[in-house]
Amino acid sequence: MSLSEPAATTAPPSTEAARWRASLRAARERLESARSVPPLLPDTGDAPDGEDDSHQNPDLAVAYWLRVSAAWGWRLLVLAGVGWVVLTLAGRLAQVLVPLSIALLLAALLAPMVRILRERLRLPASLATAIVLFGGVLLTVGFLTLLVTQLVDGMPGLAENASAGLQQVREWLRTGPLHLSTRQLDGTFDAAGTWVSDNRQNLTSGLFATAGAGFEVLITAMLVIVVTFFFLRDGHRLWHLATFTLPRRARRPVLEAGDAGWLTLVAYVRATVIVAFIDAVGIGLALVLLRVEFAFVLAALVFLSSFIPIVGATVSGAVAVLVALVDQGPLTALIVLAAVVLVQQLEGHVLQPLIMGRAVAIHPLAVIVALAAGIAVAGIIGALVSVPIVAVLNTALRHLMHRQPPRAPDAVVVSADPAP
Repeated sequence: MSLSEPAATTAPPSTEAARWRASLRAARERLESARSVPPLLPDTGDAPDGEDDSHQNPDLAVAYWLRVSAAWGWRLLVLAGVGWVVLTLAGRLAQVLVPLSIALLLAALLAPMVRILRERLRLPASLATAIVLFGGVLLTVGFLTLLVTQLVDGMPGLAENASAGLQQVREWLRTGPLHLSTRQLDGTFDAAGTWVSDNRQNLTSGLFATAGAGFEVLITAMLVIVVTFFFLRDGHRLWHLATFTLPRRARRPVLEAGDAGWLTLVAYVRATVIVAFIDAVGIGLALVLLRVEFAFVLAALVFLSSFIPIVGATVSGAVAVLVALVDQGPLTALIVLAAVVLVQQLEGHVLQPLIMGRAVAIHPLAVIVALAAGIAVAGIIGALVSVPIVAVLNTALRHLMHRQPPRAPDAVVVSADPAP
């Protein structure tokens, strides 16, 4: 080969250039795949090109938004039907469900004391339960006896004060800004007396109905005591037996959710008792210092009504103010009203957030709806037990929803080294 001949060999392509061409080709493919929109429904090949698929599948002829709305609609109707059936059955079985609910609340209140007797004193389950339960019954009977005694002793004085207060109100209506004449006042009071005379039979029948209701209350109280005894002694075992009716995979989650709900109920009842006691002591001290009649009875009313959220405190406070107005006059009634408002503000902003905490926190709207439903189903007793039931269901459902689902038995994770 001479020096004048050109070189026959050419330089091989650069490795860097080949890499750039491959990356550009991959980027172009990704861009094209991103721009392409997949069809909403896969092409099954049943219908030829250009032919409407609605002849093969009638659902395709309905708009997508209408199909989604219909799917939501019938599911909501099913849930509404289930809720209506549950409320109807609860109303029909109120005479059974109400004692069970009250027994459950009492069991949640007395369970810590039974546990102390069983664990520290090593008492048998039946003996510890009997001691706590019948001790509570004797304490309740003594408390009610004291209330009735004070009512009987103070009723004549309160009647005299009420008569004097009524005369003061009549005098104020005659000489005050309304300037009602004596003839108008006499006509109003005569009409009230005529109404009482005309409705005396209805009032008497109402008293007999109240006596019959008292017999039913006695039977219900006996049922509550018996059911509370078994809840305290065998409650955990009864709950285990109830979960055996569920499928095997659902037993453990439901059992744990029930245990969490039970702890919430115990915390709710204990916190409610503490808050109610503080309210009763605060308002009772104000009534004692102001020498208002029936101070102990009114404090007991405040304690019992505090178990009904929102409504109970308002009603008991209004009764205390009215009694102070009849017994001591407007100035004392205003002081009692200030004390009631102060105690209720302390309860709502300090005691309940501090004692109950977030474990049993329920939105006020849920409390109002639960109270309305409880009153509609079972009256005052329904209002008493509705909010604890909502608290327990709230905790149990949150426990079930936050629980991680178990791995399926056939889900096997295989990890292998690709290297030989």
